[in-house]
Amino acid sequence: MKILVIGGTGLIGSKVVQRLRALGHEAIAASPSSGVNTLTGEGLDEAMVGVDTVIDLANSPVFVGPSVLDFFETAGRNLFAAEKRAGVGHHVALSVVGADRLTASDYLRAKVAQERLIAESGVPFTVIRSTQFFEFLGSIAQSTAADGKISLPTQYIQPIASDDVAEAVTAGALGAPVNGMVEIGGPEKFRMSELVARFLNIIQDSHEVAGDPGAPYFGAQLEEDSLVAGGGAHLGKIDFPAWLKTSKYAQYASAA
Repeated sequence: MKILVIGGTGLIGSKVVQRLRALGHEAIAASPSSGVNTLTGEGLDEAMVGVDTVIDLANSPVFVGPSVLDFFETAGRNLFAAEKRAGVGHHVALSVVGADRLTASDYLRAKVAQERLIAESGVPFTVIRSTQFFEFLGSIAQSTAADGKISLPTQYIQPIASDDVAEAVTAGALGAPVNGMVEIGGPEKFRMSELVARFLNIIQDSHEVAGDPGAPYFGAQLEEDSLVAGGGAHLGKIDFPAWLKTSKYAQYASAA
Protein backbone atom coordinates (compact mmCIF):
# COMPACT_ATOMS: atom_id res chain seq x y z
CA MET A 1 0.00 0.00 0.00
CA LYS A 2 1.25 3.52 -0.79
CA ILE A 3 0.58 5.94 2.05
CA LEU A 4 1.29 9.66 2.14
CA VAL A 5 1.95 10.99 5.66
CA ILE A 6 1.44 14.74 5.88
CA GLY A 7 3.56 15.93 8.79
CA GLY A 8 5.60 12.77 8.40
CA THR A 9 8.70 14.23 10.05
CA GLY A 10 7.00 15.28 13.30
CA LEU A 11 6.63 13.52 16.64
CA ILE A 12 3.80 11.18 15.60
CA GLY A 13 4.44 11.26 11.85
CA SER A 14 8.00 9.96 12.06
CA LYS A 15 6.88 7.06 14.25
CA VAL A 16 4.00 6.22 11.88
CA VAL A 17 6.27 6.26 8.83
CA GLN A 18 8.71 3.95 10.59
CA ARG A 19 5.96 1.50 11.52
CA LEU A 20 4.41 1.46 8.05
CA ARG A 21 7.75 0.83 6.37
CA ALA A 22 8.55 -1.96 8.82
CA LEU A 23 5.27 -3.60 7.76
CA GLY A 24 6.31 -3.43 4.10
CA HIS A 25 4.25 -0.44 2.98
CA GLU A 26 5.49 2.48 0.91
CA ALA A 27 5.23 5.37 3.35
CA ILE A 28 6.10 8.86 2.12
CA ALA A 29 6.98 11.48 4.75
CA ALA A 30 5.65 14.78 3.42
CA SER A 31 6.36 18.23 4.83
CA PRO A 32 7.23 21.70 3.54
CA SER A 33 10.91 20.76 3.81
CA SER A 34 10.29 17.92 1.33
CA GLY A 35 8.44 20.22 -1.08
CA VAL A 36 4.87 19.37 0.00
CA ASN A 37 2.98 22.33 1.46
CA THR A 38 -0.69 21.91 2.34
CA LEU A 39 -1.18 25.66 2.90
CA THR A 40 -0.05 26.66 -0.60
CA GLY A 41 -0.87 23.37 -2.34
CA GLU A 42 2.71 23.11 -3.54
CA GLY A 43 3.74 19.54 -4.37
CA LEU A 44 0.43 17.94 -3.39
CA ASP A 45 -0.56 16.59 -6.79
CA GLU A 46 2.89 15.10 -7.40
CA ALA A 47 2.95 13.52 -3.93
CA MET A 48 -0.53 12.00 -4.37
CA VAL A 49 0.30 9.96 -7.50
CA GLY A 50 -0.59 6.33 -6.84
CA VAL A 51 -1.43 6.99 -3.17
CA ASP A 52 -4.05 4.76 -1.53
CA THR A 53 -4.29 6.51 1.85
CA VAL A 54 -3.41 9.95 3.18
CA ILE A 55 -2.62 10.43 6.88
CA ASP A 56 -2.86 14.06 7.96
CA LEU A 57 -0.75 14.75 11.05
CA ALA A 58 0.18 18.36 10.27
CA ASN A 59 -0.38 20.84 13.06
CA SER A 60 -0.89 24.57 13.24
CA PRO A 61 2.27 26.51 14.13
CA VAL A 62 0.23 28.60 16.60
CA PHE A 63 -2.51 27.70 19.10
CA VAL A 64 -4.38 30.97 19.59
CA GLY A 65 -5.96 33.52 17.29
CA PRO A 66 -7.75 33.33 13.93
CA SER A 67 -4.71 31.93 12.12
CA VAL A 68 -5.32 28.54 13.77
CA LEU A 69 -8.64 28.15 12.00
CA ASP A 70 -7.16 29.51 8.78
CA PHE A 71 -4.46 26.85 8.89
CA PHE A 72 -6.77 23.85 9.27
CA GLU A 73 -9.40 25.10 6.81
CA THR A 74 -6.93 26.08 4.10
CA ALA A 75 -4.82 22.94 4.48
CA GLY A 76 -7.92 20.75 4.54
CA ARG A 77 -9.41 22.21 1.38
CA ASN A 78 -6.13 21.86 -0.49
CA LEU A 79 -5.67 18.29 0.70
CA PHE A 80 -9.14 17.13 -0.28
CA ALA A 81 -8.99 18.76 -3.69
CA ALA A 82 -5.74 16.90 -4.39
CA GLU A 83 -7.06 13.64 -2.92
CA LYS A 84 -10.10 13.73 -5.18
CA ARG A 85 -7.99 14.40 -8.25
CA ALA A 86 -5.78 11.44 -7.33
CA GLY A 87 -8.61 9.08 -6.37
CA VAL A 88 -7.38 8.57 -2.79
CA GLY A 89 -9.53 6.00 -1.00
CA HIS A 90 -8.95 6.78 2.69
CA HIS A 91 -8.18 9.93 4.65
CA VAL A 92 -6.92 9.50 8.24
CA ALA A 93 -6.54 12.45 10.61
CA LEU A 94 -5.55 12.93 14.23
CA SER A 95 -7.76 15.13 16.39
CA VAL A 96 -8.35 15.79 20.09
CA VAL A 97 -10.63 14.12 22.64
CA GLY A 98 -13.08 16.70 23.96
CA ALA A 99 -12.55 19.19 21.13
CA ASP A 100 -16.28 19.60 20.59
CA ARG A 101 -16.80 20.22 24.31
CA LEU A 102 -14.15 22.95 24.57
CA THR A 103 -14.81 25.31 21.68
CA ALA A 104 -13.86 28.36 23.77
CA SER A 105 -10.31 27.34 22.85
CA ASP A 106 -9.21 28.73 19.46
CA TYR A 107 -7.21 25.58 18.79
CA LEU A 108 -9.90 23.08 19.70
CA ARG A 109 -12.57 25.04 17.83
CA ALA A 110 -10.32 24.85 14.78
CA LYS A 111 -9.93 21.09 15.24
CA VAL A 112 -13.73 20.73 15.22
CA ALA A 113 -13.82 22.71 11.98
CA GLN A 114 -11.18 20.38 10.57
CA GLU A 115 -13.27 17.37 11.53
CA ARG A 116 -16.30 18.92 9.80
CA LEU A 117 -14.31 19.45 6.60
CA ILE A 118 -13.19 15.84 6.69
CA ALA A 119 -16.72 14.53 7.16
CA GLU A 120 -18.06 16.70 4.33
CA SER A 121 -15.17 16.06 1.91
CA GLY A 122 -16.65 13.02 0.19
CA VAL A 123 -13.41 11.08 0.77
CA PRO A 124 -13.81 7.96 2.99
CA PHE A 125 -12.25 8.83 6.34
CA THR A 126 -11.19 7.88 9.83
CA VAL A 127 -10.71 10.54 12.51
CA ILE A 128 -8.71 9.41 15.53
CA ARG A 129 -9.39 11.58 18.54
CA SER A 130 -6.58 11.31 21.09
CA THR A 131 -6.11 12.55 24.62
CA GLN A 132 -3.09 14.73 25.38
CA PHE A 133 0.37 13.19 25.01
CA PHE A 134 2.74 12.59 27.93
CA GLU A 135 5.34 14.38 25.81
CA PHE A 136 3.44 17.66 26.24
CA LEU A 137 3.42 17.75 30.06
CA GLY A 138 6.27 20.25 29.97
CA SER A 139 4.40 22.47 27.52
CA ILE A 140 1.28 22.39 29.70
CA ALA A 141 3.39 23.51 32.65
CA GLN A 142 5.08 26.29 30.68
CA SER A 143 1.76 27.59 29.35
CA THR A 144 0.90 29.22 32.70
CA ALA A 145 4.31 29.56 34.35
CA ALA A 146 4.97 32.98 35.89
CA ASP A 147 7.23 34.10 38.72
CA GLY A 148 8.11 30.54 39.66
CA LYS A 149 4.48 29.45 39.96
CA ILE A 150 2.08 27.49 37.78
CA SER A 151 -1.71 27.44 38.05
CA LEU A 152 -3.45 24.50 36.42
CA PRO A 153 -6.92 22.94 36.41
CA THR A 154 -7.68 20.18 38.90
CA GLN A 155 -9.90 18.35 36.39
CA TYR A 156 -8.89 15.01 34.96
CA ILE A 157 -6.40 14.37 32.17
CA GLN A 158 -5.73 10.97 30.58
CA PRO A 159 -2.34 11.29 28.86
CA ILE A 160 -1.13 8.80 26.28
CA ALA A 161 2.38 8.04 25.02
CA SER A 162 3.21 9.10 21.48
CA ASP A 163 4.21 5.51 20.69
CA ASP A 164 0.69 4.35 21.52
CA VAL A 165 -0.75 7.15 19.37
CA ALA A 166 1.46 6.09 16.46
CA GLU A 167 0.28 2.49 16.84
CA ALA A 168 -3.36 3.59 16.72
CA VAL A 169 -2.83 5.84 13.70
CA THR A 170 -0.99 3.06 11.87
CA ALA A 171 -3.78 0.59 12.60
CA GLY A 172 -6.39 3.11 11.48
CA ALA A 173 -4.60 3.74 8.20
CA LEU A 174 -4.32 0.04 7.42
CA GLY A 175 -7.95 -0.67 8.29
CA ALA A 176 -11.11 0.18 6.40
CA PRO A 177 -12.46 3.75 6.70
CA VAL A 178 -14.92 4.03 9.58
CA ASN A 179 -16.39 7.30 8.30
CA GLY A 180 -16.51 8.50 11.88
CA MET A 181 -14.53 8.99 15.06
CA VAL A 182 -12.29 6.61 16.98
CA GLU A 183 -11.15 7.65 20.46
CA ILE A 184 -7.84 6.70 22.10
CA GLY A 185 -6.48 7.56 25.52
CA GLY A 186 -3.88 6.66 28.09
CA PRO A 187 -4.23 3.75 30.52
CA GLU A 188 -4.87 5.97 33.56
CA LYS A 189 -6.38 9.34 34.37
CA PHE A 190 -4.93 11.91 36.76
CA ARG A 191 -5.80 15.30 38.16
CA MET A 192 -3.96 17.62 35.77
CA SER A 193 -2.37 19.80 38.44
CA GLU A 194 -1.27 16.75 40.45
CA LEU A 195 0.33 14.97 37.50
CA VAL A 196 2.20 18.09 36.34
CA ALA A 197 3.41 18.72 39.92
CA ARG A 198 4.60 15.10 40.13
CA PHE A 199 6.31 15.38 36.75
CA LEU A 200 8.10 18.62 37.63
CA ASN A 201 9.23 17.20 40.95
CA ILE A 202 10.68 14.15 39.19
CA ILE A 203 12.64 16.24 36.69
CA GLN A 204 13.79 18.56 39.49
CA ASP A 205 11.96 21.62 38.24
CA SER A 206 11.39 24.05 41.11
CA HIS A 207 8.14 25.61 39.88
CA GLU A 208 5.32 25.46 42.42
CA VAL A 209 2.08 24.06 41.00
CA ALA A 210 -1.26 25.28 42.35
CA GLY A 211 -4.48 23.47 41.49
CA ASP A 212 -7.43 25.65 40.55
CA PRO A 213 -10.70 24.15 39.22
CA GLY A 214 -11.41 27.50 37.54
CA ALA A 215 -8.08 27.75 35.75
CA PRO A 216 -8.52 27.70 31.95
CA TYR A 217 -6.92 25.11 29.71
CA PHE A 218 -5.63 26.93 26.61
CA GLY A 219 -8.56 29.31 26.88
CA ALA A 220 -11.28 26.79 27.74
CA GLN A 221 -13.02 26.08 31.04
CA LEU A 222 -12.93 22.38 31.83
CA GLU A 223 -15.61 20.11 33.21
CA GLU A 224 -14.48 17.15 35.33
CA ASP A 225 -13.98 14.76 32.39
CA SER A 226 -13.64 17.14 29.43
CA LEU A 227 -10.25 15.69 28.49
CA VAL A 228 -11.04 12.05 29.29
CA ALA A 229 -11.74 9.46 26.59
CA GLY A 230 -15.18 7.85 26.41
CA GLY A 231 -16.16 4.37 27.51
CA GLY A 232 -15.52 2.73 24.14
CA ALA A 233 -12.06 4.22 23.66
CA HIS A 234 -8.97 2.18 22.85
CA LEU A 235 -6.50 2.61 25.72
CA GLY A 236 -2.75 2.64 25.30
CA LYS A 237 -0.49 0.26 27.18
CA ILE A 238 2.32 2.63 28.17
CA ASP A 239 1.79 4.17 31.62
CA PHE A 240 3.55 7.18 33.08
CA PRO A 241 6.57 5.39 34.64
CA ALA A 242 7.09 3.31 31.47
CA TRP A 243 6.90 6.41 29.28
CA LEU A 244 9.38 8.24 31.48
CA LYS A 245 11.96 5.44 31.07
CA THR A 246 12.04 5.87 27.29
CA SER A 247 11.58 9.64 27.16
CA LYS A 248 14.18 12.39 27.09
CA TYR A 249 13.75 12.47 30.88
CA ALA A 250 14.92 8.84 31.28
CA GLN A 251 17.72 9.88 33.65
CA TYR A 252 15.02 10.74 36.22
CA ALA A 253 12.97 7.54 35.77
CA SER A 254 14.13 5.95 39.03
CA ALA A 255 12.32 8.72 40.92
CA ALA A 256 8.94 8.05 39.27
